[in-house]
Amino acid sequence: MKTTLIVIVVIIAIPLIVALLTKKEYGVIREVLINRPKPEVFNYIKYLKNQDNFSKWATMDPNMKKEYRGEDGTVGFVSAWDSEQKNVGKGEQEIKKILEGERIEYELRFIKPFQSTSLAYMTTETISENQTRVKWGFNGKMNYPMNIMLLFMDMEKMIGNDFATGLSNLKTIVEK
Repeated sequence: MKTTLIVIVVIIAIPLIVALLTKKEYGVIREVLINRPKPEVFNYIKYLKNQDNFSKWATMDPNMKKEYRGEDGTVGFVSAWDSEQKNVGKGEQEIKKILEGERIEYELRFIKPFQSTSLAYMTTETISENQTRVKWGFNGKMNYPMNIMLLFMDMEKMIGNDFATGLSNLKTIVEK
C-alpha cells in the first residue's frame, strides 16, 4: 500500500515539477510582401470586418454567428463570433491600439471551448513605393500547470500555418 501511494505521488509530482520549468509564454509571427503602397494596405487591414475576407478562421464555419460593436477601424471596436464547431468556438477580438499607418493591436478573448486571452497585432512596413511588408503576430500565455501542454503543442505550426494562409489571402485581395 505504501509503495503504491509513493508511486502515485511521484506520477503526480513529475508533471508538476516539469511544468515549473516549462515556459509559459509563446509567440508566433508570419509575414508577406504585398505589391501595393503601405497606406493602401494599412487602410485595408485596420478594419476588423475585412478579416472575414482573408482570415482562415473566418471561413472555418460559414454558419458562425457574428456580432460587431462600435465603429470598425477605431480603438474599442469588437468583432465577436460564436460557432457550434469545436475548432472555432466562441470569442471576440477588440482593437486595443492603432498606430496609424504602422500597427494595429487586438485583444483576443476566447470563451469556448476554453477561456483564454491573448494579444495579436498586424504591422506594415514600406519596402518600396509600391511594396509593403505585413507582419501578423500573436502572443499568448499558459498559466501553471497548464503550460506543460506547450511541450506537446507546436504553436508555430498550428497558428503559424493559419497566419500564412490568411496573409496569402490578404495579398491576393489587396493586389487585385
